[in-house]
Parts: sequence; structure tokens; C-alpha cells
Amino acid sequence: MTLSRKNKTLYIDKEAASALELVSEGLLSPVTKLMNEAESKEVLRTGLINRKSFPFPFILAPSGKKNEDILASLEKGEEVIILCDGEEFATLVVDETFTIDPKERVKHIYGTDDLTHPGVMTTIKRLGKWAVSGEYKLLNKVPNENIKKIRHAKELVNAKHTTSLVMAANPLHRAHERLIRQTLDTTDLLVIFLLKPYDNTNLSYEIRKEALEFFINNFLPKNRVVIIPLENSYIFAGYNEIIIDAIVAKNYGCDRLTIGRNHAGLGMFYDCNSNKSIVDKVTGINIEITVASEYVYCDQCTTLVSKNTCPHGQHHQISYHADSILELLEAGLLPPAVLVRKEISAFILSKLIPNRFKNLEKLYYDTFPVKGLLEEHSEKDFYLELMKLYQTTSLT
Repeated sequence: MTLSRKNKTLYIDKEAASALELVSEGLLSPVTKLMNEAESKEVLRTGLINRKSFPFPFILAPSGKKNEDILASLEKGEEVIILCDGEEFATLVVDETFTIDPKERVKHIYGTDDLTHPGVMTTIKRLGKWAVSGEYKLLNKVPNENIKKIRHAKELVNAKHTTSLVMAANPLHRAHERLIRQTLDTTDLLVIFLLKPYDNTNLSYEIRKEALEFFINNFLPKNRVVIIPLENSYIFAGYNEIIIDAIVAKNYGCDRLTIGRNHAGLGMFYDCNSNKSIVDKVTGINIEITVASEYVYCDQCTTLVSKNTCPHGQHHQISYHADSILELLEAGLLPPAVLVRKEISAFILSKLIPNRFKNLEKLYYDTFPVKGLLEEHSEKDFYLELMKLYQTTSLT
């Protein structure tokens, strides 16, 4: 659909487009529209919309001189075109424009306006000083197949309870596996919302999804687990992330949400002589939120254990820090199998550093026992055999 270029045009990025799509699909309910100034102030005062939790105003305030000039000139009832990546994304009929303070906006999202915070810096660059409210309509809207996918999975297993996990799995490690198993043990269907960020600081979504699928297909009842991509826009950041996760999970049809104890948004705060967390602030969202144990490897228990049940203390425990494990992989090193399942490490390394070896076949036949037959081997095969040698203990 091509609209008249006589209409004024606003320019947004994929993060803003993603948030507008979530509202359009009903996945951020109780939010149903872009908020005007009065509605924004009410949300900031109460943290509620229609008696349901929502942590900050849902507004559209794109940055850039062109956008700010257009927004400052708009009048009530005027129709504007919204472009994303050069393509017409939506139309909007203006109800109101109003000014905002970008620093206050990021403070409401992240709990700080400190520009040394990477999320704050990234988000404040995207925010302008003018916001617009009004009814918008997405162009060329495609039905959300993931809603149907979850509904179909629930019907197949006659699910009474559907639990959600939100994770990056960057990379998928043994503690993730234990959390998934523990959650699946107490529910009929598990929906894993796999984060899909907009930067390049992570393994690609495709690599993380394939690794997660391998684990599900080979080690879990796969008809009881569904992977759903969740575009990780700025609204999911900061200390309010758990509230937004709960809202999206509920609107996708989940009645439970499990979060890890080391979840970034689970900061404790002191209130009325008792320790509480952000979970205690969730109001009106009919979803049960469970905080799972933190898992570590204990060299005395010689297994993966909950910190709540292991008596041996931190000096015997290995924590699962995804960023450090990823650093090993990016350096081309195989993490120990106690940290990451060897098949997953081998797969990730083969994707991160393709065509690494000058003569893979020669290296393979010179290093490992072979059947004597000439066979082709992939880099993944090589890493798997190498891990077997690492795990050989007769000479140690």
C-alpha cells in the first residue's frame, strides 16, 4: 500500500516498530494505544493502567531533527505516515503532541539516567523531545503465527497449566538446562521466549535457537516445549523487565512465569521492614510468578546443585556466567562439559569460527582413533571427538 507523500512522515527504527506491533496484537494489554500527556502522567503516578501494572508510559517519541520538526508542527486530526527502514509501516491520526524529558524517560525505564549505563546511552540516543499520541494502523500487517502455535500446542497436550521462561541462552549452558527441566516438571506445557535483541553483542538468534532446539529434541518431551522469539526492545530493559515479561507471557496465554534468581530485574529493595522484589509490585496481571533457585556446580557434591541445598560454600562452587562462557567460545576454546553440553559447544564453535583448520581431514585422522575408512567429517565432528579426549582420565 502506497500513501500520498503529501502526508507528513515520521521515521522510526525496528525497536519502536516492534513495540507498536506488540500493542497492535494485544500482547502488551492493558496498553491498547499510544498514551497522551495526561495518561502518561497518571501511569507515572500510579504504575497502573485500568488497575493493572504497567511501569511507564507507552509513548512514541522518535529522535532526529526531521522527526522533531514534524512533531512540533502536527495538529489534532492530521494523518501522518510512519516509515521504518524506508518502508511504510503505519499511519497515525494525531490526537495530541507534547514534550517529554528523555532523561526522565530513561530513568523510569532503567531506574537511572547515568549515561555510562550501556542501555541508558543506547536508548537516550533513540528518544526525541516530542511525543505523539493517536490511533495508528499497521500497514501490511501479518497475523502473529506464534499465538496460534502456542494455542495448538496447548490443545495437543490438553494443557491445564502453561508456564513461560524468558531467556537469552547466550549460550545455552547446564544451569539453563536444569532450570528448563525443573520448570517442565511442574507444568503441562513450557513456552520459552527466546530473546532476539537488536545489537550484535550476542550469538545470533539463529545459532541460539538451533542449540536450544537440539536440547529439546534430544533430551526433553518435545511436544511439551515451544520456542517463541521475543524481540528484545528497550521496553524490556531495566528493573521493570519482569513486569513486562509477565504481561507479554500472560497475553500469549501463559498462566505461570518462572524467572531465575539472578534475573537482572530481580533487585531486592527494602520496604516496610521487609525484603521485597519487583515481583511484589505486579498488580492485576493474573499470572503466577515463581523465582527459581540459582544453580552451581559443586566440586564436593560433584554435580549441579541448588545454592539453597549445597552446604559447601562458594569456594567449592562454580557459577554459570553466560558472558564468561561465551568469551571462551569466542576465543575458540571448548568450555568444559560441566559448563556446556559438548554437542552444543561443538555446534556453536563450528558456527563462530567456520573453516578454522587448514586441513581438517588430516587433523582428524592424525588425532583420533578411526575405523580405517575414508569419511568426511565436519568441524562439529572434530570438536566432539576432541571433547572425548579431554574427558579421558586414565593418564591424569
